Amino acid sequence: MATTAEYGLGPLTYPRGWFMIGESADVADKPVPLHFFGRDFVAYRGASGKVYLIDAYCPHMRVHIARNTTSYIVRDGDQIQGESIRCPAHGWRFDPQGKCDDIPYSTHGIPKAACIKTFPVREKAGVIWMWHDEEGGEPEFDLPAFAEWDMEGEGWVRWRIDSLGTLPVHPQEILDNMADVAHFIPVHGSQNIAWFENKYADHIMIQSFGAGHRTLVSAPGEDMLVNDTWYTGPGILLSRMEGTHPSVIMICNTPVEDGEVRCWYALAVKVSESRADEAGISMARTYQDVALEAFAQDFELWQHKQAALNIMQIPDDGPFHKGRIWHRQFYNPRDKAADIRERVNGVHTSIDNRPGAKSRAA
Repeated sequence: MATTAEYGLGPLTYPRGWFMIGESADVADKPVPLHFFGRDFVAYRGASGKVYLIDAYCPHMRVHIARNTTSYIVRDGDQIQGESIRCPAHGWRFDPQGKCDDIPYSTHGIPKAACIKTFPVREKAGVIWMWHDEEGGEPEFDLPAFAEWDMEGEGWVRWRIDSLGTLPVHPQEILDNMADVAHFIPVHGSQNIAWFENKYADHIMIQSFGAGHRTLVSAPGEDMLVNDTWYTGPGILLSRMEGTHPSVIMICNTPVEDGEVRCWYALAVKVSESRADEAGISMARTYQDVALEAFAQDFELWQHKQAALNIMQIPDDGPFHKGRIWHRQFYNPRDKAADIRERVNGVHTSIDNRPGAKSRAA
């Protein structure tokens, strides 16, 4: 397990960006303990249905707000009141902005310092997303649109989210995949790569790829599988694959500790021109299972590899160096990010065997 400092990414231990911290279904009527970015959090859903994310420990006596089942505050169902949450130890209550708004036994009011840290969180596409920023700034870019999530009437089946647990690797090892053209044939069964291109555009990194495949096309050796894959920040990957059944894969990785990540996988698929019936939903689930098997090929490699602090890169590899420069922007203060982006923004074409084209690097 290598650390951010060992990769030389920047002075921040954890990256800035939007990250998955759980499924919407994970947060219901009780506070949920979470651990990411080397610290403890509590997620809870207020009476309005909105999800909030706070520091796990009450500022009064540092009691964990979510890890309790025996307090009468918890037993009586009084821990969440409206949009506020109570500590199970002494009943101090905190509003969604983190300010204490009630100490039930106090005869001297509420201390001004009685506040708990809160964190930006959004709920979208069946996922709870956290904005993480060691500098404490507001989000500097938006979440992806996840447009297919709201297209059930057009035959799209919403994804099931598969939790894949944790990996003992730094996120850098996962993001290196975006430039790794050479692994597609031996690992994934690609054939006759027609093109492989990376584009770096500020907080977005794109991989465009077209090739045959041993099993995932109707006529191996003739048909082509076309993928457009992109990261929005360092924690959210989406991959759009065209074919008989267009699909969108989502892969999320969120740091747990410095050098350890938790991963999730999901796939939405278009099975018809109108709302899917039970047979269509069943087919979509099978499609997701098959696609997950392909992703597991990468997952197994990450699970057992050593840290590649310095890649022994050869000219026929993809642009690992550009991807790693792009990644640095999220581990540096915001005022340094623009300079890092300027160094890497642009297109790098590793392979282009399409008629009239030549492989080039920019």
